[in-house]
Amino acid sequence: MEYLFIPFVVMSAPVLIVLILLRYRYLQTQARYRTLMQLADKGVELPPQLLTEPQVAYCERRRALVLIGLGLGLMAMLLALPGQLDGGRSIGSLWGLGLLPLMTGLGYLASWWLNRRESRHD
Repeated sequence: MEYLFIPFVVMSAPVLIVLILLRYRYLQTQARYRTLMQLADKGVELPPQLLTEPQVAYCERRRALVLIGLGLGLMAMLLALPGQLDGGRSIGSLWGLGLLPLMTGLGYLASWWLNRRESRHD
């Protein structure tokens, strides 16, 4: 039973991080809407910029770099973990799991680069 604990923690950590981030964004959005409603109730004229969702500059680039780092870190972690799976294979043989975030990050990076080039030509 104890041999399942470490892989469970390792695999559930990214899920937990995503859930924490989603909860944080939800609470942040709720606080923003509450503030807007209070201003509207007081009769303050709301500028149109406040009614749209804020856009983070270079969002794709940041997301790309985070995913590339996550993929490389996951591959390095799985290669470095000692231990064996049930079939006698090492945990390091699961390094390919890091390819999904790595390739997704490379896709975001390519999208950011192409969008940047298109905006220069306009």
